[in-house]
Amino acid sequence: MGIILWIIFGLIVGWLSTVVTKSKHGLIVDIILGIIGALVGGFIASFLGLPGITGFNIYSLIIAIIGAIILIWIGRLVG
Repeated sequence: MGIILWIIFGLIVGWLSTVVTKSKHGLIVDIILGIIGALVGGFIASFLGLPGITGFNIYSLIIAIIGAIILIWIGRLVG
């Protein structure tokens, strides 16, 4: 059941980050951005001394969205 929750979490995060940045991606890209964004956000939070992704909660959602937005921003700089 854990992988299904991560996919749902990734979908929510990916969709919210594309809404915030006004990007247009498909469902699969949203899920991938959300999951990788959670990893990036968790890494950045850990680096700053904050707890990383702690589960399926609002704090983790915010950290993951920040990570996904950073990924989209970097993608725009590179591409």
